[in-house]
Amino acid sequence: MTGTPGVVRTAVIGAGGIGRTHARTYKANPIADLVAICDQDHARADAASSEFGIRAYYDVATMLASENIDMVSVATAGIENGSHHFAPTMQCLAAGKHVLVEKPISNDLVEAAKMVAEARKRGVCLAVDLNHRFTPATELAKAKIDSGALGDVLFINMNLWIRNPKDEPPYFHLRALHSHSVDVMRHLGGDVAKVQAFFQRGPGRNGWSNASINMHFSSGALGHLTGSYDMHGPDRHSIERTEVGGTKGRVVIDNSTVDFHWFPHDSKESTHVHNAGGLTSFGETFGTRLGRWLEQLASGTKPASIEGSGDDGLRAHAVVESAIRSHETGTVVVVADILAEAASKGGVPEVVEAAR
Repeated sequence: MTGTPGVVRTAVIGAGGIGRTHARTYKANPIADLVAICDQDHARADAASSEFGIRAYYDVATMLASENIDMVSVATAGIENGSHHFAPTMQCLAAGKHVLVEKPISNDLVEAAKMVAEARKRGVCLAVDLNHRFTPATELAKAKIDSGALGDVLFINMNLWIRNPKDEPPYFHLRALHSHSVDVMRHLGGDVAKVQAFFQRGPGRNGWSNASINMHFSSGALGHLTGSYDMHGPDRHSIERTEVGGTKGRVVIDNSTVDFHWFPHDSKESTHVHNAGGLTSFGETFGTRLGRWLEQLASGTKPASIEGSGDDGLRAHAVVESAIRSHETGTVVVVADILAEAASKGGVPEVVEAAR
C-alpha cells in the first residue's frame, strides 16, 4: 500500500446509488482511506464529495494523475448494468491500480476477457462485487462441502427472483442479474461445463423475464437455476434459495443472509442457523464483500487468490452467455467454447488457459 501500512487508499468511480453505497461502506471501514469520487455528472460528483468529505473529479485520468490511490471501485452502470465498466476499469488497471468492479464484470464477454487479461499483465488485483457469496450462511455451506461433511456434490439448485419492470434490452434480466446466482453455484460446485436454457416472457413483457437453466458441472454434478424479474421481494418474500445435495448430506441457504439448514443423511437431527453471523438483511452484504476485499488487499493477497475475482466474474458471465446461446440455438452449449470464442475475439486466448 502507498500510505499507512494496512490502510488502502481508495477511490470510487460512479456517484449513483451503488457508487454511494460503495463510498459509504469504505467510509465506515477502518482499513479504507476514502480519498476521492469521480463522475462525469458534475452535480452528482459534487454532491457525493460533500456527503463523504472527499475530493470530486469529473474524469478518470485527472483523478489518477492527482491522487495517490491503491484501489478503485468502478460502480458505473450502462446497458445491462455493465456496458460502462470496461473503459474506466482498463484505465485504472493500466495505471497499476487494484480494481473492484460492479457486476456484471461487463455485459460484453469479449470486454470481460480483456479486463482479466489486463489485470494479469499488470500484476494487480481485479475483483467483482459478487456479494451474494459473501454471507455467513454461504460460508457455512461452503465449509460443509470443503470439510467433506457433505460428501461428493450431486446437485445444486438455485432460485433468484425479484420484481424489476425494466424490459430492455431483451436479455437485461440475464446479463444484469445472474452473474450473482451463477457465481454462488460455481463457488459451491466448481466450474460449469455445459448449459441448456429455456426463457419465457412474462405477460406484457418484451424482454425475457423468466429463465430455466440446466447445468452440468465439470465435477459431474448437476445444477438448475430458476431466475425471474416477475416475482416480489425482498420487501415481501424471500428472493433467493440455494440447495446443495451430496452423498452425505444436504444444505439449504434461504434468502441469502437469513437461514442456513444442514440435513445429514446419517442422522434424524438437523441444524438451523437463523441470521448467521448476525446479518439480517441483504444490504449488509456490501459490508461483508467490500470488507473482505479490503482485508485481502491490506494483507498482500496475490491476484490469483482474490475471492470473487475478475476471473470468477468472467466465468460466471460465460455461463450466462452460454445460456443465451442455448436459448437462441435450442442446443446444449459447452461453456468453454463460448469463453474461448470471446477470448479469441479479444486477442487474449491465454485467459482460457487459466481456468482454476
